[in-house]
Amino acid sequence: MTHQLQLNPGKKLFFASDCHLGEPDYNTSREREKKVVSWLDTYMEEAAGFFLLGDIFDFWFEYNHVIPKGYVRLLGKLAEITDLGIPVIFFTGNHDMWLSDYFSQELNIPVYREPQSFKVDNAMLQVGHGDGLGPGQASYKFLKAMFANPVCQWMFKWLHPNVGFAIANRWSRQSRTYNGVSQPFVSAGDEKIFQHCIDTEKIQHHDYYVFGHRHLAMELPVTASSIYFNVGEWIQGFTFGVYDGSDFKLSTFD
Repeated sequence: MTHQLQLNPGKKLFFASDCHLGEPDYNTSREREKKVVSWLDTYMEEAAGFFLLGDIFDFWFEYNHVIPKGYVRLLGKLAEITDLGIPVIFFTGNHDMWLSDYFSQELNIPVYREPQSFKVDNAMLQVGHGDGLGPGQASYKFLKAMFANPVCQWMFKWLHPNVGFAIANRWSRQSRTYNGVSQPFVSAGDEKIFQHCIDTEKIQHHDYYVFGHRHLAMELPVTASSIYFNVGEWIQGFTFGVYDGSDFKLSTFD
């Protein structure tokens, strides 16, 4: 399915990923949350939409009547943005894959779990988080499928939130070393998401591939007419992507 978006003159799309709010401690996370809110504030007037590409939270799980404590500044700002009619599009990552219907019901934000194609005027963009894409990673893909299983989620809900969040937060910290997230860039051939872009381009053309997950801002040509961008992270780098209707660029929020 291809989603249709249109940019009015002077408007832009903004992309950010991997804020990992909640990590490593309360005060550090609070300052990072304020910075994310400041970023949203700064570009709200010129935004045709914001794409949040996953792992915005270091952990998120929704019980039927309970969501994680905190993040009221971010959630309030997102509600303000969507109330103004500015779209916000959320992709789950490997740390916040257990979003359910809270964002769609309370914030009017659609949530996607797999990469999606967007036609923006005459350009095609594929957008997603990026975890589990590309060749290999069999053990991680199995683990992801297990966590995404409705039965496993139903069983987890029977744990008291204090117990469930404690277990999940511990796992979340340990998982940061998995799946190549913390590995430095070696070559394009070693980048799993980039390999996914190459394989996808053989089937359907996209002008831009925009992902997160890797914690490294990068720009790699897929073909002569297609480019892969990774928008980086908001733990140290504070990088994000901007598409103005003719060019996609990476920038840093200071």
